Amino acid sequence: MAQADIKLFGKWSYDDVTCNDICLEDYITVKQYPVYLPHTAGRYQTKRFRKAACPVVERLVNSMMMHGRNNGKKVLAVRIIKQAFELIHLLTDLNPLQVLVDAIVNSGPREDSTRIGTGGVVRRQAVDISPLRRVNQSIYLLTTGARESAFRNIKTVAECLADEIINASKNSSNSFAIKKKDEIERVAKANR
Repeated sequence: MAQADIKLFGKWSYDDVTCNDICLEDYITVKQYPVYLPHTAGRYQTKRFRKAACPVVERLVNSMMMHGRNNGKKVLAVRIIKQAFELIHLLTDLNPLQVLVDAIVNSGPREDSTRIGTGGVVRRQAVDISPLRRVNQSIYLLTTGARESAFRNIKTVAECLADEIINASKNSSNSFAIKKKDEIERVAKANR
């Protein structure tokens, strides 16, 4: 079977997905390893930077199964992502993969502050963030935002995740991830 025929969940094509940020292209793995299901059971933790080769949708799935009661429930997480992608397509009429890539590009902070302690005096120093950490941070912020907005709410996690991804892809300040990113960058700017 040709690589072009592989579609996520048998539905979403990988062909027309583009990453409009050059420095994140190598770390947002979409086209390099097209898969039907974001459940490859690969060993991405055995070596440093191996996780960059993990399909980006699968990284989103792994990030969704957090907080004790959800640990290890990957099939449940895959189902949540599948429903969220359906909702994203219904709401935007775009390829959900493209919307997700845009959301990840938009919601990763580019500058952060670190603690530098000298002689008992601790001060913050602004630092640039590496591309891999930007991807890691943005995936974490997207899933955290969805999880928090779905908690004690009538809306399902899939609906909240779809909203979060759509808002982040539009750079809307309604998105938890975009708000956090702006806050992190604002603090970093103050500590330059």
